[in-house]
Amino acid sequence: MPDTTASRTITLVNPQGFHARPAHKFMQLASGFQAEVLIIKGNEKINGKSILDLLTLGAQNGTTLTLQASGNDAQAAVDALAQLVESGFGEMAEK
Repeated sequence: MPDTTASRTITLVNPQGFHARPAHKFMQLASGFQAEVLIIKGNEKINGKSILDLLTLGAQNGTTLTLQASGNDAQAAVDALAQLVESGFGEMAEK
């Protein structure tokens, strides 16, 4: 089966954006997939499996990012990571 590519645009909804805890959760989830995972912010592309890249991204609440993955499980990776981000990394206050 050939490698596939998937992408999805997401917006950071948690109040603090990508800080240490969400970056760690994202990296852990991304590392569970074989696909290469990239995050695109403007003209910047970073490795979604690198905690250092995630922490230096400077993405705050409301920032729009594009998740891009390539590999056999690319779509599953993008779907799972988008769900994590859209859920606010579990940091959203219960309503």
